[in-house]
Amino acid sequence: MRKTNRKLLPLLLGMLLFLCMPLIHLQAAAEHPARLDDQAELLTAEEKQEIQTKLDTVSEQHNCDVAVMTVNSLEGKTATEYADDVFDGEGYGLGDGKDGILLLVDMGDRNWATSTHGYAITAFTDAGLDYIEEKVLSDLSDGAYAQAFTTFAEQCDLFLTQAETGTPYDVDNMPQEPFAYVFWLVVCLAIGFVVALITALIKRSSLKSVVKKTSAEDYMKENSFQLTTKQDRFINRVVTSRPIPKDDDSHNGGGGGSTTHVSSSGETHGGHSGKF
Repeated sequence: MRKTNRKLLPLLLGMLLFLCMPLIHLQAAAEHPARLDDQAELLTAEEKQEIQTKLDTVSEQHNCDVAVMTVNSLEGKTATEYADDVFDGEGYGLGDGKDGILLLVDMGDRNWATSTHGYAITAFTDAGLDYIEEKVLSDLSDGAYAQAFTTFAEQCDLFLTQAETGTPYDVDNMPQEPFAYVFWLVVCLAIGFVVALITALIKRSSLKSVVKKTSAEDYMKENSFQLTTKQDRFINRVVTSRPIPKDDDSHNGGGGGSTTHVSSSGETHGGHSGKF
């Protein structure tokens, strides 16, 4: 009987641990700060739910926090200082490196800031943040806050996906705009067609007086050309030199990457700030 109990004990412990796993996961989720903290109450309940779900999905898919916070006052701090302190103090960031990006919107003085930490500093370069901010700030300025935060989440998903390939979006490697590419391709083809058509019409009009001949002799007048002597003379020589540029191994490709700073808690952050 005792031998049977000893054999069942590991099995029972395993089953107990399996049953407790969901509770452990729920406790960890409960301790993590909400990825959407709308203190300024800019969103409806439905908008909050949709954006919260999108932020959670992107964050968990890439194991990198993507969060948004709105406030009515910066409490005497700059937007960058406030965003960094919120990120560090509230416990944002996933994994050992506390990877994440936070968008802060201050309605008091219409300030905004982004704060990146850990792997997010690599994934969101200065050029990349410029690109994302350009798409988000227009909606913020127009008061389309739900659209702005949705766009932020979608762009973060795009940039994190690209960073996982080993080549984050940067100065010389930015997302291609499909519509713009197709538009300019059509414009170039149209211009080329018009130029070719005009050239063909001009040439055609200049050849109206030309009459086709049936024999090569018809194109030469009789006794119109007689070669009496031939002599070659060397007059001069022209030499053109062209310098060949040397490869510069120190060239860094236009100064990409991310600039960083240290927060009040001593953590290294990247990010931008401004007004909308």
